[in-house]
Amino acid sequence: MMQKLAYPLILASGSPRRRQLLAAAGYTFEVVEPPFEEPVPPTTQASAAAGWAEALAYYKAAAVAQCYADAIVIGADTVVVYGEELIGKPKDEADARRILSTKFAGCNEVITGLAVLPPQTERRIITHVRTTLMMRPMTSEELEDYLASGAWRGKAGAYALQEGGDKFVLSTQGSESNVVGLPMEKLKELLSRIE
Repeated sequence: MMQKLAYPLILASGSPRRRQLLAAAGYTFEVVEPPFEEPVPPTTQASAAAGWAEALAYYKAAAVAQCYADAIVIGADTVVVYGEELIGKPKDEADARRILSTKFAGCNEVITGLAVLPPQTERRIITHVRTTLMMRPMTSEELEDYLASGAWRGKAGAYALQEGGDKFVLSTQGSESNVVGLPMEKLKELLSRIE
């Protein structure tokens, strides 16, 4: 059974996948997109991935919370780590092709930063969740079909499991909703801390 929240809930995100996950879990919420363009990570080092995801999640939530002092505001940001490299969203189709052909098959770690800002307080809850995916390589035909579909646009690692990327997954360790962009198990736990 879904927990009852004492305050209105706001999702600081333009992601339709995050909206779908929150709605499917039974939450009543409003969506307010953060009023800034998402920056490119300053480094591609894997060691910076969790901190970057957490920082962006917080900045998204904080930008929206300024105008909604009486609500719980949720921010999230997802990145992918392949080997020793942090992979954000592709810049264009050529970048998506490069990522999918060289940094896709094998072990991918999906990291989502999560920020929950309770109302009327300076308190903030910031954390991250990791999910490990083992991916099979795409054939050249699958790569071209996936690029043509446009499913890579705006997606960390240039793929989305919910938009055809799931057929390349050999195994998953961890939260599946995290891979979609919002770790629901962890979010429920964090929301339960707010009275």
